[in-house]
This record gives sequence, structure tokens and C-alpha cells, in this order.
Amino acid sequence: MKRLIVTADDFGAAREVNEAVEAAHRGGILTAASLMVAAPGAADAIARARRLHSLRVGLHVVLLDGQPVLPASALPHLTNATGRFAANPAALGLAIALSRAARRELAAEITAQFAAFRDSGLTLDHCNAHQHFHLHPLVGALMVQIGPRFGLRALRLPLEPATVLRKVARPPASPVAALMLPFSMLLRGRLAAARLVAADRVFGLRWSGQMTRERLAGLIRHLPDGLSEIYLHPATSPYPGSARGYRYREELEALMAPEVIAAARDSSVRLGGYTDFVPSGAAAARSAAAQGGEAPHRA
Repeated sequence: MKRLIVTADDFGAAREVNEAVEAAHRGGILTAASLMVAAPGAADAIARARRLHSLRVGLHVVLLDGQPVLPASALPHLTNATGRFAANPAALGLAIALSRAARRELAAEITAQFAAFRDSGLTLDHCNAHQHFHLHPLVGALMVQIGPRFGLRALRLPLEPATVLRKVARPPASPVAALMLPFSMLLRGRLAAARLVAADRVFGLRWSGQMTRERLAGLIRHLPDGLSEIYLHPATSPYPGSARGYRYREELEALMAPEVIAAARDSSVRLGGYTDFVPSGAAAARSAAAQGGEAPHRA
């Protein structure tokens, strides 16, 4: 059986994103969204999510190029003169690696973001980080440590098999993907030790912001058995702070395209969120024991 989670990242970034999430869930194949709890459109996103009872919502932890939950004065090692997180991942990664004070601030801010999500009243479906910054070993370790206190059971593990992509279209060369691989493998071990779930594979890295209807339909048709996640960045139009070159409207249209809906309705495909596929309670414990802690739990 092919189990598929289709996620919109940056939920709450702007009204244009929130409108697209609602439209793609109501009229397309979108099953989940990752919420930026301190973003300008967060309150609107939460209000929409409360109306969309079947939309699974997770936390999109923001530690780069965004607004913190805590006051900037409490995060002097993580924020810049404007009170925002810096946009340079290398600089921030080095800062938290070298500074114990920065790591204390990091733990406090991650905790505050989980707490803000809890206070929204939404059920936590999953967690990931903006720009995949949870692949930084210190960030990933803190999310794995802190998240379960707030009900976290699933975290995105960005491992994208090129073999599947090549069945759809020739993927672009990606030195970043190769660089991410050892960090993804390290995170996989941490998830296994913490008994947290990860999908078997994730799509959206090499075609980030460029997920056309042809690519999306092709991915769904060529999915291997097991649990897969495809993430996109739909929006009705570009918005303040949006990424240059991202085809936001096209990704929204892809999620609602007839050929994409038809591919997702195949009898071999089951759509849902992590909540729909994650074993709970005794079932999760039995699954963990059966795997001997060698890999993240599979649904």
C-alpha cells in the first residue's frame, strides 16, 4: 500500500499562503500543513485550520530568516539588529556550535514555538524546520528532545530518492542534497532512539518551489509502497518575504489539477497526515521492539 502525506510548508507566512492551503485542501489533494507560529499570518492560519477538521497541522520551526516567538532581547546570540533571526544558516550554525549561551537560547526558542503551537488548540501532527535547519545536529537533537513533551510523534526526515525522480523527469544536479545526506542519516538514528516516526521518503527538495502538475502526478504514479511525503509551497501569489523564483501559484494549481487528483485516487494510494499513519500507544511500542531501534518507526 502506498501511503501519502501531501504537505504545504510555510502555513501562516501570509494570507496568500493560507488561502492556498485552504483551497488545496478543500478542492485538491493537500492533506497537511506546517505552521509558522510567529509569522504574520499565523492567527489567520490557525482560524482556518480550526474550520478544516481533516487538515493535519504540524509545527514548522523557524530559526532562520523569520520572527521569533520569544522577545529578541532574550535571544541576543540568535537575532540581528532588527529583532529577526539571521538569514545565513552557516553563520547561525557556527554560532550555536561555539556558544553555550546560544544553545540555551536555541532550546528556549524551540520550546516556545512548541508551546505556541500547543496554545493554538490544534493537534500536533508533525514537525519540521524552515530550510531543513533541523538537520543541524544541535537543532535536530533539541527538537527530538523537546517535541515529545508537547505530543510530537513524527518529524520530517528529508531523504529524497533520485531513482523515483528520474522516473518522472530528469532532476537537477543538487550538491546540497549530497551535503544533506550524512546529516539526514544522523537524524534518522536520533529519531529511532527517540521512537519518533519518519516517512520512508520525502519529495520536494530538488523541485522546491517548482512542483508542476506533471511532476506531482508523476511522483504519485511512481510512488513505492510505504509511507511517502511530498511537500510544496502553494500560495495564491507572491507575498512579502516570499522566495525569488518560486512558482507559488503553479504549485497551488498542481495540487488541484485533475490529473493529480486522479493519480491520488488510485486504489493503491491512501492519503492522510502523519496522524493517520502513525501507530500509537502499545502498537508503537510493539513496532519499536520489532525493529530493534535500527530505523525510525514506519507506520
